Amino acid sequence: MIINPRTEEAYQLFHNGILALARAEQQGIRIDLDYVDKKIRFLNRKVDRLEEEFKETSFFRHWQHSSKRTVNIYSNEQLASFLYNVKGMRIEKETATGKGATDDDALIQMNIPALNVLLRAKKLKTVKEKYLKSFLREQVNGYIHPFFNLHLVVTYRGSSDHPNFQNMPKRDEESMQIVRGAVYPRLGHLILEADFKGIEVSVAACYHKDSNMLKYIRNPASDMHADMAKQIFMVDDFDKFQPSHYLLRQAAKNGFVFPQFYGDYYKNCANNMACTWGKLPKGSWKKGQGIEMESTFLSNHLISQGIKSLESFENYLKKIEKDFWFKRFPEYREWKERWWNIYQKYGYFTLLTGFSCSGIMDKRQVTNYPIQGTAFHCLLWALIKTDRIIRKMKLDTKIIGQIHDSLILDVHPDELTFITKTIKRIINEDLPNTWKWIIVPMEVEMEASPINGSWALKENFKI
Repeated sequence: MIINPRTEEAYQLFHNGILALARAEQQGIRIDLDYVDKKIRFLNRKVDRLEEEFKETSFFRHWQHSSKRTVNIYSNEQLASFLYNVKGMRIEKETATGKGATDDDALIQMNIPALNVLLRAKKLKTVKEKYLKSFLREQVNGYIHPFFNLHLVVTYRGSSDHPNFQNMPKRDEESMQIVRGAVYPRLGHLILEADFKGIEVSVAACYHKDSNMLKYIRNPASDMHADMAKQIFMVDDFDKFQPSHYLLRQAAKNGFVFPQFYGDYYKNCANNMACTWGKLPKGSWKKGQGIEMESTFLSNHLISQGIKSLESFENYLKKIEKDFWFKRFPEYREWKERWWNIYQKYGYFTLLTGFSCSGIMDKRQVTNYPIQGTAFHCLLWALIKTDRIIRKMKLDTKIIGQIHDSLILDVHPDELTFITKTIKRIINEDLPNTWKWIIVPMEVEMEASPINGSWALKENFKI
């Protein structure tokens, strides 16, 4: 039997974390119930109108005519059968069982006007049913008290339920504004969100120690995502402050770099970057298509570089992928192989924070789980330390939640400067000094709402 000397440290982290999170649960989060009630009624009317608009389309009439049962427009099974069996749509994205996908990404890529109406109805219906109604169901005297769990996720990350506070919309601006617009601090207070900047990339570097990755992380002037955008889209005079170049950087970051880190492959990345981010159609491209760039269109630019279709872009990205793993980050690739071999030999692996993961896992899980779990443990450590200081100083500021890589606090304005400086010191200095395996800088970014303002109104806050 192999005894891990960090097992006791791991236990203490979760023991102290459970107590700190229990205090956050008890504190609760204030909800504007009048706002929620009015917004639900508004969304009911909006969804009804969108459903009526969808049912007037020829797409729906064809669906209805071809169906042997009453059409449920929100049934993914019925929609998939109509799209792929009746209309004969080409399967661009598959489910885990190998069938044609009908998730939002798959439907957006089809770019069928009627489906875009249905997608908006589905989104607003989800906002109403999944988020706003859960506030009303779970609130007690105008406060929700979400559970923050440390015992349910195989990666040793935290989770949340009743309601799931970690699943509040963030990327979709409209959904974010609606849902977070219901969340308020206590009267006279503000909401502060302290976010670990690039925590999973930093933690990954502590495992694989890739020299090129370490250079990127340690040099604030470098920009890995901009460099990838320049390479992928063949833009020499790249300026991320130009709107189109900023979008290309986001496409490279979220459509290639992170998916590659987490185990995706070039075909999915090509489809995502070209069709979702770049707004290009599937198949062959013509001039005047895609997002507008300075003085041209994305299709014009790519065609001038010899890339005239999604297929040719896929073939091009296959070469980029090889360069990414064999030249840009070869030590990261080698670590993935070593880590996978360790798991295959022993049936488990141990995180830098002392936790052990075992059981049946595929290669993607084996190389992702240690990064996800360890990144969360960095946040949990900072949350525990912040909670202790708040209680020791008897502050009016309270921790009210956490979202994987963010601390959420209800802050008294007079304590804002102290608490932001304290969190910055804990993350920048105390954490690396305690866990010596942290070999890269730890950074934090802050966002704060106005006093008495909703969570949706948060803006960047300079410490």
